[in-house]
Amino acid sequence: MTLQEKSPSIRPAESGVKERAADGPARPVVAAVAGSACISASAVFMKLSGTNAGTAAFLRCALALVVLVPLAGREWRKVGARPLRYMAMDIGAGVLLGIDMVFWAAAVRTVGASVATVLLNLQVVVFPLLARLLSGAELSGRFVLMAPLMLVGVALASGAIGHPAPGSDPVAGVTFGTAAGVTYAGYLFLMRLGGGREHTVAPVCVSTMAAATAAAGLGSLWTGIDLTPGWPAWGWLIALALVGQVLAWLLITTALPRLMPHTGAALLLLQPVLAFGLGVAIGERPTPTQAGGCALVVAAVWYHSRTSGGREPKAASPRAG
Repeated sequence: MTLQEKSPSIRPAESGVKERAADGPARPVVAAVAGSACISASAVFMKLSGTNAGTAAFLRCALALVVLVPLAGREWRKVGARPLRYMAMDIGAGVLLGIDMVFWAAAVRTVGASVATVLLNLQVVVFPLLARLLSGAELSGRFVLMAPLMLVGVALASGAIGHPAPGSDPVAGVTFGTAAGVTYAGYLFLMRLGGGREHTVAPVCVSTMAAATAAAGLGSLWTGIDLTPGWPAWGWLIALALVGQVLAWLLITTALPRLMPHTGAALLLLQPVLAFGLGVAIGERPTPTQAGGCALVVAAVWYHSRTSGGREPKAASPRAG
């Protein structure tokens, strides 16, 4: 629920960024890196929990609400209620996020934590297309160059081209990863339309409530939801909710407005890189072609999101787990 797409709507001059940095975290770069690291661990936590896709998606949202609801209440008392039209966008975005989480969790189970996190960057292709269809935004020349490379990288990373890792399912991985990327792009699009305004916790809280509802519905129909997964599954799911859902989002949404957009874009690319490394650390062994595909995806996202001649980046953010 992330991230970089919120930064293009805030286009401060460099001096303005420096001024606002004094009002926020003392080190927004450190906060952004820490947030990226938290998100990167999400897929690993989900895989180590051993739960099915519906259970992981629903419980990560439900557990996160235990922390988000009191924080949102505190914010409401401080700055007032969020306008209804923006809350409606938060709800719609949350529904898409819940569907995304179920498909993403399914991708983790079929192609592994490291590759699934990289596959979700398909939203970098989908988001500009949505913006083009729904708001008439022009597609950049960089997008035209990046999109084919991105799709080749996804095919390689999933194992659909080349040699997949033993025990993985490339066809299911691409299917689930594509569904997750498309719905996540829709989530980002609605969240950007709604914007944060003076509220930072309320949009996350409302969208997480809607995501929990959507994940419960889809998860119940597809994989079922186990409300008694036992230990250590509960421990990993709690870590997923608090680290990958609450802490990551609060760190990143606080840090990004205080960073120049190209800096935020570069830092958020740490997410798929760190996720790949963490996946290898827990025993995943992507094949060389899969590793090459992951590298191609990261390179394509970096190329699309970097600045050129002082222009702002237009790419959507990498995954926020």
